[in-house]
Parts: sequence; structure tokens; C-alpha cells
Amino acid sequence: MDLLTTLVDKGLRRELPTREEALAVLATSDDDLLDVVAAAGKVRRHWFGRRVKLNYLVNLKSGLCPEDCSYCSQRLGSTTGILKYTWLKPDEASKAAAAGLAGGAKRVCLVASGRGPTDRDVDRVAGTIKAIKDQNEGVEVCACLGLLSDGQAERLREAGADAYNHNLNTSEATYGDITTTHTYEDRVDTVQKAHAAGLSACSGLIAGMGESDADLVDVVFSLRGLDPDSVPVNFLIPVEGTPLAKEWNLTPQRCLRILAMVRFVCPDAEVRIAGGREVHLRTMQPLALNLANSIFLGDYLTTEGQAGQADLDMIADAGFEVEGADQVTLPEHRAAAGGGCGTASAGACGTEAGACGSDAAAPEPRTDLVTVRRRGAGTDLAPNA
Repeated sequence: MDLLTTLVDKGLRRELPTREEALAVLATSDDDLLDVVAAAGKVRRHWFGRRVKLNYLVNLKSGLCPEDCSYCSQRLGSTTGILKYTWLKPDEASKAAAAGLAGGAKRVCLVASGRGPTDRDVDRVAGTIKAIKDQNEGVEVCACLGLLSDGQAERLREAGADAYNHNLNTSEATYGDITTTHTYEDRVDTVQKAHAAGLSACSGLIAGMGESDADLVDVVFSLRGLDPDSVPVNFLIPVEGTPLAKEWNLTPQRCLRILAMVRFVCPDAEVRIAGGREVHLRTMQPLALNLANSIFLGDYLTTEGQAGQADLDMIADAGFEVEGADQVTLPEHRAAAGGGCGTASAGACGTEAGACGSDAAAPEPRTDLVTVRRRGAGTDLAPNA
């Protein structure tokens, strides 16, 4: 396909595709899917080889959020039955992080529900970062605490944070349909604050919330404009008790096309498969490693992922290798610009999230694949890592 040849050439040069080319990727047929994956895979391997970065989520504060994000199980008025607890102590968070690091993760993502941190919350997180770094030399720490006020990004950087995650989630045009308690511009402002403070900016999207192809392209082009080091792609986990619980719009093929489009638009960024891969990609997860160079190990914020060992087996069986702690994730030109690392899922103001528009009728909901987390942080049970 001339389209794919053009997109590979542009990806190797870090040249932005046209909107029409990005839309065309989403419109390809299932018959052409392997060609799409192979083409995007060339771009992925050019910038990241066959390495897969593992990240591990620690939910520092679960539930009881005042925001009304429709996709989130921690939202205002949630009836999802998720774990609810206030701030973990630094030693509890460090212990939870250690499980993921022992499983092969090189980055710990510290997430807390809420609109945004108070200055006291920043102090809490600073203590947690110190506890984790004191016990684990060389570990990367990303914070995801919601909307940042002036000076807070700088304080997190001084405390040892390497990155900050805050997702755009969906297009500016449709953002008000998903969330009313803050704005799209609020999210952009927080990503810019993280960037300006010298943190590695991480910002991504949630596919599967009923958006159009144009919406998906819009948000990914907006992300390209913000130039985050890391772009997490969440696929909506329709948790019972949330307004989007009936949104089952994704197929494995659709998810792969979305990941390919993100790779072509953000060729040299760390593209992470975040929440929902087990639910929507299912047995096609290994193919997705040809598009993304980063995943989460184990469980998510409020739902369970597949067994950590299954993730490691999948990576090895697909012919990839886990990225080592001594390896720099980003290409040299990005690392030299101060990015250095890469980040997270969605969390505080969005993780676990998922596009409509498929080649066939909507798939049967796989509600059996959605399990509320009952282990790890905030419980007495061992975590999944």
C-alpha cells in the first residue's frame, strides 16, 4: 500500500503525517491489518528496537474523587464497589513498588485520585518518592496526581520525580461530553507545567468512549503538539456503576489500528499500552508489542490485569526483551533534550480506561474480563507483579 510506504518513510524521519493519512490508517480493513502492523512495526523498531519497558502502578489513594469523569470507577458518586482508602504511608507505597520492580518494572507510577494535590499532598508524595528511591537505586518515578497548581511540578521535580502523567483522554471537541468538573484546557495546562519544570511529560488518551475516528486523530495530533515523551493508550474498561459501563465498541483489530495510528503520528515517543489491553486486545496482545514499546505489569488502579508472569512470558514468546534498568528508553535526540525516560496510564484523572467505529457490528460485551482489584495496595493481599 502506498499509504503505508509513505507513513513508514515519514516515521523514520519524525515527519508528521497528514490528518487524512492518519484517518486512513483507522479506516483500513481487517484484510490489511497485518500489513498495517508490519509497517508501524518498522517505525517502532527503528526508534526502540525490540525492547519493552515495564511500568508498575501504585494507587496511593483510591476512590472518593470529586471529579465526574464518565469513564472512571473512582468518580464522584461512583457505585462500582472499588477499593476506597486514603493515602498510603511511604513505607506501604515503597513495599508495593518493590513487588513491581522485582517483577522487572523499571518505572513506578504513583497515582492518587482527586482533582489535584494540595501542597500537603505534594509533601506526602515527596516522602514516598524518597522512600522508593532510597530502597531502589536507579528506579524511575512518575507522579499522576491530577491538575497541578503553580510551583507544584517544580517541587515534585526537586523531590526526585522523573516524570508527570496527565492524559488529554479525548478530543477538545468532545471533552465536555465526558467530564464537566474541569476542562480540556486545564489538562493541557498541567502537561505544560510538567514540561516547564523539567519533568518528562506523559500524556495520552482513552479509546472506546464513543468517539469518532476524527476525534481520535484530533487528540493524537494535539498530543504530538504537546510533545510528551510518553503516550499511554488506554482502552476503556467499562466498569459497572460508571456512565460508560455499556460502551463496548472495541475489537482487537480496532485496537491495533489505533495503536498503529498513534505510532505513525508519534514515531519516536514511548507508546504505552495501558488500561484495557487484556479486555480488548485479548489474544492479540503479542501483536500489539510490534506497535507499542511499553506496557504496565500486573494490575491497574482499580481493576486487575493479567498475571505478571504471563506478561513476561508474552514478551519473550513474541521475540521481544524486557528493557533493563541500565538502558535509556528514549531515542538519543529525546534523551539529550532532557526527557530521559518516558510514563503511565491514566489514574488520578484517568487510568483504565477505551473508540467506536469497527468493521462489523459491536462485539458482545466481555464483562467476564473486568475484575475489580482486591489485592495489592490498600489490602493485606500480595500484589500481582
